Amino acid sequence: MKRRNRRLTRRDPPGTRPSTVATLPVTLQVPALRLSTLAAPHYGAEVDLFTRSWAALRAAVDDLSDEDFGRPSGCTGWLVRDLVCHLIVDAQDVLITLATPSDREPTRDALTYWDISATPPTGDDPLDALTVRLAAAYEDPHLLKFHLDDVGSAAGRAALLADPAGRVGTRDEVLTVGDFLATYVLEWTLHHLDLIAHLPDAQQPPAEGLARSREMLEGIAGSPFPTSWHDVDALLVGTGRRAPTGAEQAELGDAASRVPLYLG
Repeated sequence: MKRRNRRLTRRDPPGTRPSTVATLPVTLQVPALRLSTLAAPHYGAEVDLFTRSWAALRAAVDDLSDEDFGRPSGCTGWLVRDLVCHLIVDAQDVLITLATPSDREPTRDALTYWDISATPPTGDDPLDALTVRLAAAYEDPHLLKFHLDDVGSAAGRAALLADPAGRVGTRDEVLTVGDFLATYVLEWTLHHLDLIAHLPDAQQPPAEGLARSREMLEGIAGSPFPTSWHDVDALLVGTGRRAPTGAEQAELGDAASRVPLYLG
């Protein structure tokens, strides 16, 4: 989902060959200053939600069978194994960003951080295609699990150690640590839904993460979703992961023109 300059590295489990490091150049053009008018939530709560959402997503990956890695995910063009590989990159991004302090004033927050695309993802993006090739190179699903646990645990610890009021730089923008971690509550929650899209018996994301993610998506959209909708439906329809039913389309009313939101 996220697009930024990323470094892909891995620590090798015992008995495997040393890995290489790939650098993925991504060029982005974003406005110099974009801050929402909504009051920032309590930073400590965002760190807590980040921790619980990330732990639940990693546990869901750990519960996958080898066969599950070959199933489709909720991300266009990606199998489950490709999504898990992307989560490793996301964890590395958390580590890199938390180790990139800034003394500049914030230029974005948890809502204005996202770039909104007018078109849905196709899976043809070069970075998406590279993720597929990297995931295939692992061959053994247990190596993907190992790497995610290795880097993901470190990302979780780094978030707990970071000062929520501190400032960090990413994508040529500056956010508070609290706002940066809040973006990942939304990222983790959506990708948790993507992971289990074709695994009906899998555990859902934490309820509090779903609620907070819905709140942020409504803030980005500029209007709430119908109160009758479950948080999962609001997130899936709101981000274009599934089309609304006829009844849902009618319930959206004027808000139908604002969704879906393709976040990048």
